[in-house]
Amino acid sequence: MKFVAFERAKQGTGASRRLRNTGRTPGIVYGGEGQPQLIELDHNALWHALKKEAFHSTIMDMELGGASAKVLLRDVQMHPFKQLVLHIDFQRVDATTRLHMKVPLHFVKVEESQAVKFDACVANHVMSEIDISCLPADLPEFIEIDLSGLKKGMSLHLNDITLPKGVTAVTRGKPNPVLVSVVSIGGGDEATEATEGAAAAPAADAKAPAAKADAKAPAAKADAKAPAAKAPAAKTAKK
Repeated sequence: MKFVAFERAKQGTGASRRLRNTGRTPGIVYGGEGQPQLIELDHNALWHALKKEAFHSTIMDMELGGASAKVLLRDVQMHPFKQLVLHIDFQRVDATTRLHMKVPLHFVKVEESQAVKFDACVANHVMSEIDISCLPADLPEFIEIDLSGLKKGMSLHLNDITLPKGVTAVTRGKPNPVLVSVVSIGGGDEATEATEGAAAAPAADAKAPAAKADAKAPAAKADAKAPAAKAPAAKTAKK
């Protein structure tokens, strides 16, 4: 990736503010054998470049004053609520010096995994990027991770993946952090049994009133026959 920068003569808060008003963004380039150099970039071009993942994680060619230099993006300062880049920092790249930076993780083939396809689970991305150390020539734009082997109840750790050649992970006290965890969202046989149980309960309640009605029916018939049995006994008493 390539971009154009321009030399910046003035520095300070007031000068930077006036520069932003003209549609430019102040910045600096440091590192390597050269001295830190003040630069400025076209704000609109920079704004669109920042939306590309490669601008954040790859070595770029910076054209400055007719010369080209290899640089890495190191820091971006944004306005708290405006769509405005306040300042940007780049580091010169030395081919023989190891780099330390963050690289994004790209997760693929999760839909083909047993956990997602058959066990009603989702893959929770615990980390979206990792810190790595490598030489400039070995710096990857991103690290792709195949999730087709995920199963219910498992987690994918850093030691479970293969890093590109020449790349070493920087874990900062966590030797084997979790990258992806499998989370169950229900469904399957358990959900079917729960649904059938819920349907069976109303059916049982519907039968209960009918049973009570049948139980009362014989009692009503017995009461209807009782007066007929007493009538003949009254006539016998008069004789």
